[in-house]
Amino acid sequence: MADEKKYIAVDLGAESGRVMLGAVSSEKLSLEEVHRFGNGPIEEAGTLRWDFEKLMREIKTGIAKAAKAAGDDVCGIGVDSWGVDFGLLDGSGELVEKPYHYRDSRTNGMMDKAFELMSKRDIYENTGLQFMQLNSVYQVLAARMAGSEVLAKTKSLIFIADLVSYFLCDEKFAEYSLASTSQMMDMRTGEWSGAIFEKLSLPKEIMPKVVQPGTVVGQLSEAVQDELGCRAIPVVAIGSHDTASAVVGVPAAGGKWAYLSSGTWSLMGLEVPNAIIDDKTFKYEFTNEGGVEGTIRLLKNIMGLWLLQECRRQWQRDGVDLSYGEITEMAEKAEAFAGYVNPDDSSFLAPGDMPARINEYLQKTGQKTTDDKGQMARIILESLALKYRSVMEALEDVSGGKVEVLNVVGGGIQNELLCQFAANATGKKVVTGPIEATASGNILMQAKAAGQIGSLADGRAIVRNSFELKEYEPQDVELWAKQYDKVSGIWK
Repeated sequence: MADEKKYIAVDLGAESGRVMLGAVSSEKLSLEEVHRFGNGPIEEAGTLRWDFEKLMREIKTGIAKAAKAAGDDVCGIGVDSWGVDFGLLDGSGELVEKPYHYRDSRTNGMMDKAFELMSKRDIYENTGLQFMQLNSVYQVLAARMAGSEVLAKTKSLIFIADLVSYFLCDEKFAEYSLASTSQMMDMRTGEWSGAIFEKLSLPKEIMPKVVQPGTVVGQLSEAVQDELGCRAIPVVAIGSHDTASAVVGVPAAGGKWAYLSSGTWSLMGLEVPNAIIDDKTFKYEFTNEGGVEGTIRLLKNIMGLWLLQECRRQWQRDGVDLSYGEITEMAEKAEAFAGYVNPDDSSFLAPGDMPARINEYLQKTGQKTTDDKGQMARIILESLALKYRSVMEALEDVSGGKVEVLNVVGGGIQNELLCQFAANATGKKVVTGPIEATASGNILMQAKAAGQIGSLADGRAIVRNSFELKEYEPQDVELWAKQYDKVSGIWK
């Protein structure tokens, strides 16, 4: 098509990464996966880290493949990743050490240390962010309180997606949506919070300038061009937090809607014009994270399909290799409402023997344990759906209006049983798709930066026109409401 332009999306997840080639016209978006690779934590001297050198090799391989597939006719590259994690650069612009993984244990107890220096309410007032021990602020505080020599050598702290962009184009920056996950930003101003850095004695001078989504930050450096055999392609700071890009890819159109980005984490929330930092959002521990076009993502981080993923890994270690499809089929046949867990219980955060931890939780809360894999999977999926109801009710309370539709995007929509459970538990119509919402949003923000599309609304219209969507109507609503009353007592 004459008006078609091509873009490269580097989409990094906690389990895998992909390099996608996208083509955008005035009406359609098409995606082609050109390179996929595994990702995950590595152990180093008793710590959990990211193998960033390997990550960069895979990313460069993918970019080279995509540029070749596009005939070197590429209008931009954008990188998105999970939030909170970062790399530390020395005065020469090189990594001081491998970046830590957010599930590393060094942040255990660190929130309490922070509250000794600054009250919990004051931290929330200054950042508007959900309290999670994995947040960047507690990672930096852990390094500071340990007297880290690494921190003393650090000249720049760069978040993961922006770190990839830095090694592609030699420009240091902090994209707004990604930086907003740190709990070091004042979400009312969109700048680093002076109070946080002062009260917690953190080095503000290592924080880079904040740039808005859709900013062209540079182009592939000459060294990278030579290495990959491609021309000077613009590098765009899209919504660099993967959820920010996923929300761009939500095919919503009018009405009161909420979104759920479903994967290892479930991120559920509303798109609002301004940060909401008040007694209610503090009570519910909602997070205010940056979106695109001046929006705020008012949301809750929920542990998501992580519990099921870790169960599957443990079963594989035990010699039973089941696909997610097989596990879901087993769950569908299992007894309904045989048990409940709180997906956000701290005992489920770290990698390890998840089936054993779930049984420990069930036993601790006076419930029946199980060795049946399908039953355990059903307990996880039902509990997750009931958690969605809890967050939905809180969102409606905070916003003062009823949500009509829950738009679910991401890889989790492939679990159709969970999607139906979500509709049943919340009592809302659930619309799923696209799976590739994050890559779609990444590419659409590049198209906006290139002047090809005019607005977020234009991009979402293209998404609706490009991908098949599926609807789930609520079923057995009264039965699920009774289960919610029951599980609420257990979670307390």
